[in-house]
Amino acid sequence: MTLRTLPVLLALLVPAALPVAAQKGPLQLAGTWDAETPDGPRTVIIRADSSASYGDETVRWRVVGDSIHIAFGDEWMVYRYQLKGNRLTLSGGDLEDPISLKRTGPPQPRAEGVPLPEAPPADRRGIGANGKAPAPTRSGGSRQG
Repeated sequence: MTLRTLPVLLALLVPAALPVAAQKGPLQLAGTWDAETPDGPRTVIIRADSSASYGDETVRWRVVGDSIHIAFGDEWMVYRYQLKGNRLTLSGGDLEDPISLKRTGPPQPRAEGVPLPEAPPADRRGIGANGKAPAPTRSGGSRQG
């Protein structure tokens, strides 16, 4: 390795060495997350490729502002999220009460042969815990958050 290649190598490696919590954007959500639920412990794996898995289910996700949109079938369910260190709190959507998850490690890759689900249309929103879909905005989309 020459001195000329060292800066390029460092530029590539330093972001990968940053703790996940110090990264910006949706990638900060990538990881294996555990939650205690009334039905027992649950593990959720969120991947940078926009897939997430829990149990035998694999879904697609995206971040819009302070919300995470998760595709269930042909519609998006929208949850507010808050990330503090290795704690992720989700609220809204179809949840009656907020749920807290703890990051326990990096994400595991999708199993071979498990496809990335198709994304539903952006304006397809699920019904929340209040029995209502998010209100549409003037642009025809749905209000964020």
